[in-house]
Amino acid sequence: MESKTAQVESADTNASKSDHVNSSTEDIRSTSQPTLAGTIQQSYKILGYCLALTAGILLYGYDLVIVNNVSSMPQFQRDYGRELKGQLITPSVWLSLWSVAGPIGGLFGAIAGGVVQDRVGRRLSLAIASFISAVAVAVLYVSNLPTEINDRRAIFLVAKLVQGFAVYMVVCTAETYMSEVLPTMLRGPTLALFPIFTLVGQFVGSVVVRNALHTPGARGYLNCFLSQWPFSALSLLVSVLVPESPTYLIRKSRLDEALKAQRRLDTAKVDSLAKIQQLRASAQLAEQESAGYRECFVGVNRRRTIIVLFVNMIPNLLGITLLAKASYFLQIIGMSANKSIMMLQVIIGLGLAANIFSFWTLSRFGRVPLIIISLSIIAFLWLGMGISGCFDGTVNVWYSAVTFCLVVVASGTGAWPATYAVGAETSSLRLRAKTQGLGWFVNCLSTGVAGLVLPYIFNPDQGALISKTGFLFFASCVVAAVVTWFIVPEMKARTPAEIDRMFENRLPTKEFRRWSPEMDEVTVTLGA
Repeated sequence: MESKTAQVESADTNASKSDHVNSSTEDIRSTSQPTLAGTIQQSYKILGYCLALTAGILLYGYDLVIVNNVSSMPQFQRDYGRELKGQLITPSVWLSLWSVAGPIGGLFGAIAGGVVQDRVGRRLSLAIASFISAVAVAVLYVSNLPTEINDRRAIFLVAKLVQGFAVYMVVCTAETYMSEVLPTMLRGPTLALFPIFTLVGQFVGSVVVRNALHTPGARGYLNCFLSQWPFSALSLLVSVLVPESPTYLIRKSRLDEALKAQRRLDTAKVDSLAKIQQLRASAQLAEQESAGYRECFVGVNRRRTIIVLFVNMIPNLLGITLLAKASYFLQIIGMSANKSIMMLQVIIGLGLAANIFSFWTLSRFGRVPLIIISLSIIAFLWLGMGISGCFDGTVNVWYSAVTFCLVVVASGTGAWPATYAVGAETSSLRLRAKTQGLGWFVNCLSTGVAGLVLPYIFNPDQGALISKTGFLFFASCVVAAVVTWFIVPEMKARTPAEIDRMFENRLPTKEFRRWSPEMDEVTVTLGA
């Protein structure tokens, strides 16, 4: 083991003698990238581990559907809701509180995830969050035991706060891990697994909720709560099986373990020692020990952090929060409970197919064009639903349902998965865990605000806008597209070293796409 350490230290010493040599090495690597098929062949083990990490994303998606749609079950409405004009509903105040509870817990979970990851590692962070999730499920399961309805509602609220903390800590950790171990060419397509497996979790959850409709008494929704345990257990198992992130181990100066972890990630044909050398040289990981959240807002890091925070708001700006409430929304505009949950499954299935297709769109097109074009299409779809909401009747019900289907397709092929790629590419390796924590913090905040406000906008006992809510998302999509155009640079197929240099050079947003490493070389030569 000592010889391995000496080998890594020697390689790192030689590599750090000249910053010019380091950047040239990165540039050569970036201009001689293998094909997509070749990269997959060399990195199939990394892809396997990233696929295993999607267990945490499944938990995230499954939790979203169970919580947001269990409120559409008649028995749940009897035990936790009230009757209004002969119809069982969930009161807006409690629907809002339950919707916002997960994101509020997630605010703390995302920030805690960034800190815990850098303290104890990515694997242990995932394990801790998975265990907390299992505890939250147990509290959900017993929330109907009190005789007072407000006590039941309050316990359900507390359980959702804890569950939100755990789930967002899981996804924050998973995204950090993936972004650290994936090669450049696979970064965008693989990070598209986040919306894909979020939708898979939602689809499984919608099937469970629909089947539970036919289960008599409280057993139906209790089975829905209980079904969350296997997902927490699976995420806990994955934390045991995956190797630790070499980036984290290098930061802790555990070079032998970093090399061992890298070899577990690599195939036999890959030079793992060279990868460890590049990580130390290009990312300056030895300084990461002192990195804190404040540093994310200092110097050039401020611009990078603002971009990450903004793209994490885009899913909520395009209407993902409303799509998650599709079954309840369709019920209040006149669709039956069974048909509304069936439509939710159709919506999720279309979204899943669209996000799978995004593997191709993300590898073929730039991130920024995908985001802007899909946001523009979604804006006009929401505008059409808002106009249909001005007319009552069956046409409005089915027009709204079709709009949900088209919105999820447009977002799934473009803006939704592209935001994950942009968020991972923008942050520096040295501040990645902290920046991802801040990104998920803002994601939680925007989800929480949307979850709190939306029921008051569309629910019959408050704003009663119903389908006219489409006008709101039309406006938010237009704003998101305009801001994307001005502040989000194109970073597709760029290495971390190239992205660092472009931000350090303070390039204008539109210059990122045209910049090349040779441009820096010319500047240095002229200066000399």
